[in-house]
Amino acid sequence: MTQLQYVKAEPIALKNHPDFNEQWLKRAIVNDPSLLGLGTDLIVKDIERIQPKGGRLDLLLQDANSNQRYEMEIQLGKTDESHIIRTIEYWDIERKRYPQYDHTAVIIAEDITSRFLNVISLFNGFIPLIAKQMNAIKLGNHVSLVCTTVLDQMTLGLEEPEVVEVVDRSYWEKRSTKTTVAIADQLFELIQTIDPALELKYNKFYIGLAKEGQANNFATFCPLKNGLRLEVRLGKFAEVDEKIDETGLTLINYTKWGTYAFKIFKENINSHGDFIKDLFQKAYTEFGT
Repeated sequence: MTQLQYVKAEPIALKNHPDFNEQWLKRAIVNDPSLLGLGTDLIVKDIERIQPKGGRLDLLLQDANSNQRYEMEIQLGKTDESHIIRTIEYWDIERKRYPQYDHTAVIIAEDITSRFLNVISLFNGFIPLIAKQMNAIKLGNHVSLVCTTVLDQMTLGLEEPEVVEVVDRSYWEKRSTKTTVAIADQLFELIQTIDPALELKYNKFYIGLAKEGQANNFATFCPLKNGLRLEVRLGKFAEVDEKIDETGLTLINYTKWGTYAFKIFKENINSHGDFIKDLFQKAYTEFGT
């Protein structure tokens, strides 16, 4: 067995470096997004994405297994006011243009100072924000990157927002299709066998459930152009995971909000309706009111 040898690492300042500049760092992230520590299955959706009011978003990444997107700005050297403002502005533009996704702003800099860390911390909890410090180091004849999470996204609660924009069925039929909205109807029929008092509640970003006028979202539906995204609020259990594998249902992921997210098609209800109903029953028992 070869014995590991100690090699002293030498830090490299990327700002104003003739070879290792911002474009080099951007290419390194594009070639291997996993070095950011945001997940192992990230897709680069766009590079230097042009914004409607001017400016370019450095990188737009998306988790391949969910609807999570990351609006990412890169700053060599120390963070500054304009960088923070630009990051938040681009995040806000993207979330308004594409509300069907979950959006997180990501700041990447060589040096995130304590002063600006304090400023950034004020936004956390109101704006989903992650700060990453990226440093280059020289090891012999090689250059590597070390990414440190300086500020992680604060996990927000699962409470229903105080103000939810209510729409109607026709809104969803135009946004998706009548066929996929009908899948929500079929799933809702399974839920009504558990509690007939429940009703569908058409919101702008999802179709939820309500009982006596109060939100009761142990399950939510988001009709798509092809299929439907179903989220069932339920604790993560090994027996549930095993049964999902057996059925072959398309599991997108287990979300950070504590829900199983599936992509459902009409044929899934015909072949696995009993299992889906069982998931609804478990979620209703655990979280329903």
